[in-house]
Amino acid sequence: MESESAALISMKKLKVGIIGQGRSGRDIHGRFLITVPEKFQIVAVVDPLEERRKRAVEEYGCEAYADYHSLLERKDLDLIINATPSHLHVPVTLEFLNNGFNVLCEKPLARKVEEVDMLIEASEKAGKILAIFQQSRYAPYFQKVRKIIDSGVLGRIVQISIAFNGFSRRWDWQTLQEYNGGSLLNTGPHPLDQALQLFGTDIMPEVTCIMDRVNTFGDAEDYVKLIMKGPGRPVIDLEVSSCCVYPCFTYNVYASCGGLKGSMTHIDWKYFIPEEAPLRHLIREPLTKEDGTPAYCSDKLEWHEESWDVPSEQKNLFQTISGGFYNMLHKTLTTGAPLEVTPQQVRQQIAVIEECHRQNPFPSLNS
Repeated sequence: MESESAALISMKKLKVGIIGQGRSGRDIHGRFLITVPEKFQIVAVVDPLEERRKRAVEEYGCEAYADYHSLLERKDLDLIINATPSHLHVPVTLEFLNNGFNVLCEKPLARKVEEVDMLIEASEKAGKILAIFQQSRYAPYFQKVRKIIDSGVLGRIVQISIAFNGFSRRWDWQTLQEYNGGSLLNTGPHPLDQALQLFGTDIMPEVTCIMDRVNTFGDAEDYVKLIMKGPGRPVIDLEVSSCCVYPCFTYNVYASCGGLKGSMTHIDWKYFIPEEAPLRHLIREPLTKEDGTPAYCSDKLEWHEESWDVPSEQKNLFQTISGGFYNMLHKTLTTGAPLEVTPQQVRQQIAVIEECHRQNPFPSLNS
């Protein structure tokens, strides 16, 4: 009977309210949730634009409101999804936590660490879940890279280069500092979440960051070069650039016994096994060939090469990563299982972002 009861709880359909019907609220959250009606039901949405409210009613069969405060009166909502513009993430999330709602907030969660601490405190005081939509943690390519690194075949990991690069021009609200815009807060939370999982979430990395404004029409950055290091940790070299015409990899790993290079759909890695390598020792005298002429170090290593292609059932990256995150969140909300993406982990991410902005102050359009 207990197992049957647990199964019923885990299959409970959760009633959801979405604040915002823009590219995130509709095209990400709404788009995914309607594919899993056995677990989630969108019963309410909020958007100040009337045409978006009408579309939501037609697409979801839900109620729609112009003001998010209307949701505070509803007692039937199991989850609030905060898909408001980035500068509203903290105040709106805080208001709903303080009123006893579970909240899933879009990234970026916040601009400063003190804001994250305030949200964590409110979540703990209310006894409610604070989740952050870091769905790239569930990307197949990242999970494969992590598995290869954890296997130890590459040896000691020296450097992990991550590049979320391309060439584009932007002129929307997400290019403005006043709305918490810029590439580091917009795109950056995805690769940075992955990077910190590989670096380690137990310590704060040393941060060196260079930012620039290149093709943006706003006052926030669209080029980010971020280096993180720490004792006993690999160097993390992270790029988020909108001025890279020839992006050549997503991951490039340097290690003592080999390396890895790959994209979001294909990965190659090669390594040698130390026990199979010729025995070597340091020689201080000049090296020579058999005929007495100068020689250079020449090693004959037996390389083992492997490759990976994203499985056919995971080629829809949107569905895969959204499904991974929402399956985790559903389990947390119905069975009490711990979150896999925690506010404390995201706090480390925001600490890094805050330091990057401290090192790269840009004048605001309003200054």
